[in-house]
Amino acid sequence: MSRLAQPEVVRVSRDQLSEAIAAQLARGFRLALVAAHEDGTAGSNASFRIVHVLLGTAGERVEVVVEIPRADAWLPTLAGISYPAGRFEREMRDLYGIVPRAHPQPYRLVRHGHWPTSFHPMLSDADPNPDFGSHAGFPFAEVTGKGVYEIPVGPVHAGLIEPGHFRFSVVGETIVRMYQRLYFVHRGVEKLFEGRQLADGIALAERISGDTAVGHSLAYVMAVEDALGIGVPERDQLTRALLLECERLYNHINDIGAIVNDAGFGVVNQHTGRLRETLLRHNARLTGHRLLRGAIRIGGADLVAAPDLDLLASVAAEAAELAKIATDHPMVANRLNTTAVLPPERARSLGVLGYVARASGMAVDARADQPFVDLGEGFRIVTAGAGDVWSRFDVRVGEIAVAAGLVADLSARIAALDATAPLTPSDGVGAGLGVVEAWRGTLVHRVEVGPGGVLTRVKVVDPSFHTWPGLGIALADTIVPDFPLANKSFNSSYAGNDL
Repeated sequence: MSRLAQPEVVRVSRDQLSEAIAAQLARGFRLALVAAHEDGTAGSNASFRIVHVLLGTAGERVEVVVEIPRADAWLPTLAGISYPAGRFEREMRDLYGIVPRAHPQPYRLVRHGHWPTSFHPMLSDADPNPDFGSHAGFPFAEVTGKGVYEIPVGPVHAGLIEPGHFRFSVVGETIVRMYQRLYFVHRGVEKLFEGRQLADGIALAERISGDTAVGHSLAYVMAVEDALGIGVPERDQLTRALLLECERLYNHINDIGAIVNDAGFGVVNQHTGRLRETLLRHNARLTGHRLLRGAIRIGGADLVAAPDLDLLASVAAEAAELAKIATDHPMVANRLNTTAVLPPERARSLGVLGYVARASGMAVDARADQPFVDLGEGFRIVTAGAGDVWSRFDVRVGEIAVAAGLVADLSARIAALDATAPLTPSDGVGAGLGVVEAWRGTLVHRVEVGPGGVLTRVKVVDPSFHTWPGLGIALADTIVPDFPLANKSFNSSYAGNDL
């Protein structure tokens, strides 16, 4: 049975908060999650408890906890020492009404202009039917000067994707500044978790972002297991790791085709679409669902059939060949090379994750930093240094090869172990954390379980929350026609971000 180390909990006053977080950042930890909790019923004795989760690079976990009265709900901003902290604070103010004092960007993040000023949807006494106004606009920072004009894109797009608005300030064809506005849906996912039984939370987690069903459901059940002290057999841990790599495979293969399609090389996109469909059908044979839903459970994981290793090896080899055909073409190479560069120093300061971070030279990967299973010698972190579209393309290509190799190795290790009986979780209360390297990057869930196995709070941080801001930086001095190419190379999730 495998269990992860428990986090170190540091309790501070709000006057001590900045110093406590700065001390953890100085140790090389990163701020991965900030979760607000409303303790007690609304009234004079109600309070907020804010949990700051920081992760190290050798499995370390620290929670810095501060409590404040609801009647005096404010915190000193951490935006000056951590860019992600500033975004978490804006989100927390919108959802709970907790004010970050002296914040350098005191603007709404989640709530749009037509949301009532006093409406904070995560509060226990929030009006279920607020009076939304008719005005749905939101302010933009205008760029002025000779020859500057604006191009609006979205929020409704031509493809089958969620809404997002992008506004470009342009001189000629060169983007001077890009402003993005997300959060058009706000599905209330975290609120929907509240009051559910533990097992019922899995289906909701799988649907947070459809292409990350394994990543989100695994982070959720790992958090539940951490909260209740549930150990997971080695065979099931290996099965979970295998499912993560299968999810990584079909998404990365789809992405390399989509990237070069936006460079005008549609023939490769057609072939990668065919390979993706092959993998989706393989997923259905593997788990009973094309998107790998239903395979993760609390205390374990299940496969309907063993992976077809010959098929996966063939798909990975063909993907590598298609990638080489694409980048060997001068037109594609010219479009990908030095386009939409995210410099390493900006990637670090923003705290971007996944293939975007690794393409800018950051070897950040929860499979190494926060592992739940030993992946063996076949695992390596694929990085690149240029931070451009080509680097993000190459990192994906490298990870396809690594993932295929890992599936083969994990399959052999699984076959050598005996199956275990499904576990029935016992009653208990507690808080737990789940950290997973999903295909887009490190994904974190934190849960709190109340009496009777009922979820009282689930905080979700998709890697896209950290990575979306990097797109605007990368687009500086990029021409407008390369926006689709740059955006596709980031491929941040609208749904995973807009909970």
